[in-house]
Amino acid sequence: MNIRDLEYLVALSEHQHFRKAAEACFVSQPTLSGQIRKLEDELGVVLLERTSRKVLFTDAGMQLVRQAQKVLMEVKVLEEMASQQGEEMSGPLHVGFIPTIGPYLLPHIVPAIKQAFPELELFLHEAQTHQLVQQLDEGKLDCIIVASVKETEHFKEIPLYLEPMLLAVPESHRWANETEIGMPELHGENLLMLADGHCLRDQAMGFCFAAGAKEDTRFRATSLETLRNMVAAETGITLLPKLSVPKSMRRDGVVYINAVDPEPQRLVTLDYRPGSPLRARYEKLAVIIASALKDVCHPVKN
Repeated sequence: MNIRDLEYLVALSEHQHFRKAAEACFVSQPTLSGQIRKLEDELGVVLLERTSRKVLFTDAGMQLVRQAQKVLMEVKVLEEMASQQGEEMSGPLHVGFIPTIGPYLLPHIVPAIKQAFPELELFLHEAQTHQLVQQLDEGKLDCIIVASVKETEHFKEIPLYLEPMLLAVPESHRWANETEIGMPELHGENLLMLADGHCLRDQAMGFCFAAGAKEDTRFRATSLETLRNMVAAETGITLLPKLSVPKSMRRDGVVYINAVDPEPQRLVTLDYRPGSPLRARYEKLAVIIASALKDVCHPVKN
């Protein structure tokens, strides 16, 4: 038995498909299948039911999968400690982002990070919050940059910045010539929202409901760009995070208005696993990110 065999086993449990698991491990399907069977022979335990087309783990197989996940996590920690990367800003770093942050944040921070830490090799991964949380828990990611929500409370969080949300309306809207709108004025309005699964949806709805606004249930967008295009098509109005808003407050049929009283905003954090030996690395990274955003978003007061 070796670490690679455990990686094959865990990959098969995640993908529930031999070919997909093999592709994820960068080996051929026969290689992965043969190593799984070899592992069964070595342990003297049947891990899989092979009587159907689906990959079905036995009870003993699932117990071994869970233990293998723990072993692989400890191996990762051991490698990090041995490499002494905690004090060094070099080598690979796998960072996760949510879709409502990544595309708009990366142009601000990637050049700054490369300039500050030229030996750091960034691997960037985009997924929704619940997926990033799972990947961080499993050791597939080193850290994640997300909007702070209950799902991330068990991680160590480094506050990065507070991002305001702006009101986006079509150019034909009665508020199109306003520079700011008080949230109470949204009372009775219907706002376009993202679909379920996006944490920004819950955050924006919290501010809207507090102001007496409602969700326009006729349409739910899968991305901020879809929301923006729906506003431009005069389908409705919405709240968009500031980093996604162009420098011009009036562009491509959409007018962006500062929302106040109170200003809707979200806290963006860098999260990592408690006990990670790379804590010093994350803290240095957070300083660069916060500095790059100081003129765009609000700093977090300690």
